[in-house]
Amino acid sequence: MLKLGILVSGRGSNMVSILEAIKEKKLDADVKIVISNKPLAPALQKAESYHVKTKVLSSIKTEPREIYDAKLLKLLIEYDVDTVVLAGFTRIITSVLINAFKYRIINIHPALLPSFPGLHAQKQALDYGCKVTGCTTHFVDTGVDTGSIILQEPVSVLDNDTEETLSERILSVEHRLIVKSLSYLSRDKIIIDGRRVYINE
Repeated sequence: MLKLGILVSGRGSNMVSILEAIKEKKLDADVKIVISNKPLAPALQKAESYHVKTKVLSSIKTEPREIYDAKLLKLLIEYDVDTVVLAGFTRIITSVLINAFKYRIINIHPALLPSFPGLHAQKQALDYGCKVTGCTTHFVDTGVDTGSIILQEPVSVLDNDTEETLSERILSVEHRLIVKSLSYLSRDKIIIDGRRVYINE
């Protein structure tokens, strides 16, 4: 069973997908703690509605990222977390956290990496004129969306798409892909060979 710590900054829809999958016994995991860097993140109330413990860890503007991550690490250890999920977490994490959870931090990104890393990936895809984009789950390393890819799924770009409509369609795929990735991890189905990740079904 995975012992999850979920990091959030916004509405937490991917977090809800994980919690629903656990509730429906489709994912062998237990969410130990949901942590947000934003005290008004809607995800916090949603987590509490599932009777999950929540914490707010606000950052100080002048504080180095490594100091923040050390506090984050302390909380994750305190709640006996063994796997971390970045579910719309807006901070870039550092080696302080990454080294402590090597190949145990998963992020989901709304593009087919390595295309369109960073913020506003959907807008980047539209601006580039892509016909297909999608989403990617990956292990987190010290770069921005550069970690080893676990799963990807394409989403067609429609002629009348806006950033909002495209984002919503990608998001529905994200919900499925993050649960699937965690399920593989919980069943020891993921094999890591250098940068490449294989699924041993």
